Amino acid sequence: MTTPDSYEGFRQFWANNQQTAISSYIANNQSFISNLLPEQAVQMPAVQLAYILEKRFGQSIFFQALNPENTIDSPVQEFADASWLKTVNMVGINVRTINSFWNVVKYALTLPKTQSSIHLLPIWECGVVASLYGIASWNINPEFFDNELAIAFPHLNTVEKQLKVVINILHLMGKTVGMDVIPHTDRYSEIAIANPQLFEWLQRREFEITDHSANLHEKVQERILDFIYQRGGTFSEYYPRQKEKFFDNNIFSEENRLRFLFGEKNNLEGRTKRRNEIINHLFSEGYEPVPATMAPPYRGLEVDNREEAKTVDEDGRVWRDYVITKPEKMSRVFGPLARVKLYESKNDNRDWEINFTQPRTFVWEYMAQKYGKFVADYNFDFMRGDMSHVQMNPNVSTSESDKYYDIHKYIKSTICQEKPSFGYFAESFLAPPNTMAYGVEEDHLEHSDTDTTLGDLQSMVVGSERFVSEFARYHHLLTTRKFAPNFTIMTADKDDPRFDEFYLKGNEIRMFMGLFLTDMPSYVGLGFEQRDPHPYPAPNEHYTKLYVFQLSEGEKATHGKYQWGQNGTLFQNLNILKIISEKINQDIENQPIEWLIEPKTYGQGKVIAWTQKINAKYIFIVNLDTDNKVRTDDVFESIIKGKTLYYSTTDTTRYDNGNTNLTPNFLAKAECRIYKV
Repeated sequence: MTTPDSYEGFRQFWANNQQTAISSYIANNQSFISNLLPEQAVQMPAVQLAYILEKRFGQSIFFQALNPENTIDSPVQEFADASWLKTVNMVGINVRTINSFWNVVKYALTLPKTQSSIHLLPIWECGVVASLYGIASWNINPEFFDNELAIAFPHLNTVEKQLKVVINILHLMGKTVGMDVIPHTDRYSEIAIANPQLFEWLQRREFEITDHSANLHEKVQERILDFIYQRGGTFSEYYPRQKEKFFDNNIFSEENRLRFLFGEKNNLEGRTKRRNEIINHLFSEGYEPVPATMAPPYRGLEVDNREEAKTVDEDGRVWRDYVITKPEKMSRVFGPLARVKLYESKNDNRDWEINFTQPRTFVWEYMAQKYGKFVADYNFDFMRGDMSHVQMNPNVSTSESDKYYDIHKYIKSTICQEKPSFGYFAESFLAPPNTMAYGVEEDHLEHSDTDTTLGDLQSMVVGSERFVSEFARYHHLLTTRKFAPNFTIMTADKDDPRFDEFYLKGNEIRMFMGLFLTDMPSYVGLGFEQRDPHPYPAPNEHYTKLYVFQLSEGEKATHGKYQWGQNGTLFQNLNILKIISEKINQDIENQPIEWLIEPKTYGQGKVIAWTQKINAKYIFIVNLDTDNKVRTDDVFESIIKGKTLYYSTTDTTRYDNGNTNLTPNFLAKAECRIYKV
C-alpha cells in the first residue's frame, strides 16, 4: 500500500484506509497504528477508541482497566529497581495541548512499543497565569476532564477517576507513566495558605523588603486567623483559636483546614474566590512567600524597582519582581512561585543564609507523603524532578550525602520503600560546575540517586561542533556515571519561538539516534512528529511551550487551541523509523553499543557509526552534517563491507530491500543508514 508524503495526503489516507490500519492493530500485527497523524488520533470518538481497545486486549481485561477501583499492573511492576528507566524512550505530554487525560490514550495509539514511556506534565490545579508548574492545590486539574468519556461511560464522572483509568489503559498498552515532582507551588497556593510553616515568607512595603526573619510564617499564621475571626469559616463554626493548634495536622487535619479555609473541593469557583480574599488580607499587610530562585547564589533578594518590573493584576494589586542582590550568570527569580523551606536559617535569616545542618524534617515528610499518595492512588511508575539542578549548598561534600541532601532523593527513597521499581528522571542540563548549581552537577545527580537526567541536546543545532562534542560527553557520562543522560530530541519548554533554529533541519537524525542508541534513554515532546520548520516565528498557537501557561495578552499569549504542524514529509520519515524500530527491536533492545566510528569530544568528525556490543545484528551510521555530503574513507568501507543495506534516509519509501542505488563513496547530507550484519 503506497503511503502519502504530504499532510493533506495523510489526512485523506486515514479517511480512506482507517479500517485496514485499525484491523492490523487489533490483530496485534503492529503495536501502534501507523500513518495516523497524532492530530487525527486525538479527534477519535471515545466509543471508537473503546471498541479498538476492547478488541485488541479483550473485553474482560479492558473493562477491568476501565474500572477506577481496579489497578492494572505496570509493565515494570516486578522490577527490583529503576534500571529500566536508563534505556527507555520517553514521550512528554502537556495535557493542555490535547485537552484531556483521555486523549493521552488516543495519542498513545501513534506510539510504537519502542516508545514505551509517557511523562505527563503537571496534573494539578494551577495558580498565577494558570502555569502548570505553579501548583495551586493538590487537586487534579479539572480542565483535563473529558466530557465525551463521561457520557460514554457515566461511572467516569470525575477527573480523578478518568486519570486512574487512563493510567490503567496505558499500562495495558505496555507504557510506563510518570508525573512531575515539584518542590514549589504557586506563591499563594491553597497549600501555602493552609501551611505557612512549610514556606519562607517576607514582608514588603513598596520597594523595600521590611522583614524576612526566619519565623515570619508565625505572623502570617496570625493574620490568617485574624481573617477567619473577621469572616468565619466556610463549613463550621468550630476551629482551634491558637495558631499552634490550628496549623497542627495532628490537632486540626490539613483536610479539615482546607475545607474550613476554602470550602468544598468540588466548588472550584468558590474556593478561588475565598483564596483571593485571603490573599487580599495578607497582601494588604505586605506578606508574600519568598519566591523560588535558580542558580548560584540563590539567596539575597531585593525589589526590582524598574517600571517594567511592576504588574497590576485584575484586582488592582501591584506586584513587584525581585532580583538577586549579587547575581551570577544564570541567577533567576521566579516571582509567581514559592519553594518549600527545607532548612532552617542562620542568624534569624538576617543575611539570607541557610543552615544546611538543620533540615526541617516535617517539610520533607510532608512532601514525600503527598507525592507518595499520588503514586499509590494512580500507580505512577516514575517521577520527573522539576528543577533538579537546584543545589543550594556551596559546601556540599563530594564524597557522601545524607538523607536530607536533596528533596527529590528523599521523595524517591520514601516511595521506593513500597515500590522498588519507582524511578527518578531529573530535570537538569549537565551545565558546567557552579553554573546552574553549586559544585559539579554530575556529582549532585549521583548524590541525589538520579536514574536518568534530561540533558540539553535539544538546545543545540544538529551537526554543530557543540552538538557533536556534547553528545560525545553525554555518552561518556553514560558509561562512567551511575545515571544515564538522555538523548533529548525536543521538550515542551523548548518548543518555543526562541528555539526555532534547533529544529530547522536534522529532525530525522534526532529521532533515528533516539530510537537506535539502545544503551541511552531518549525524550521527545508531543508535536515533534508533525512540527513545521519555522525559519520565522509562527503564531503562538503552534508552540507547545506557550500552553504550559494561559495568557490572553502579551507576547506569550495564545488564542484558541494548540495547532499541530502540517509537515507531512517529517511525519512520513518518522513513521518509517517507528516501523523499523518495531521490526528490529527484539534484536537490539536494551543492548550496550560498540562504537565503530565514535563521536569526537572536540566536535569534529561528523560521521558516527555503532553496532551492538554482544551478538551484533545491525550497524547504524549517521552523517551529522546537515549541510554537506561526506566522502567515505577506508574505515567506513571496511565497516560496511559484506553487509546488506537495510535502510537509508535517502530512499524513505523502501527499506529491507538491499537497495544499492546510493551515491558511490559519499554519505548524503544528514543521511542515516542501517546495515544488516
